[in-house]
Amino acid sequence: MSCVFCDYPKEDYIIENELAFVIYDKFPVNEGHMLVIPKRHFASYFKATQAEIIAIFELTKECKKILEAEYNPDGYNIGFNVNYSGGQTVMHLHQHLIPRYEGDVDNPRGGIRRLKKQLVYYDG
Repeated sequence: MSCVFCDYPKEDYIIENELAFVIYDKFPVNEGHMLVIPKRHFASYFKATQAEIIAIFELTKECKKILEAEYNPDGYNIGFNVNYSGGQTVMHLHQHLIPRYEGDVDNPRGGIRRLKKQLVYYDG
């Protein structure tokens, strides 16, 4: 079975290390939206090895330097979607690094939590 990330051309990598690589998202949420992707094919964050998690986070810090120089964002959202119900559409693990800019939404308070109505728990 073909995988868009496994088949991604190496010449289009922004940066890489031994276990992961970085590309710009083809459907960006904001300008500069990057994906940090392990080279090994697996779907879930919970299947990643400790070495893969370290490699992903090392690249994330390098990406921040690139984004600061190229786009000068005011903030970031960083995260993984796990499984279809968690929003994952490509079943090869990838971390989103989304630059945020002053005024890109009316009220950024709460980050991605504002996408869905908050649960209210009753304890009485």
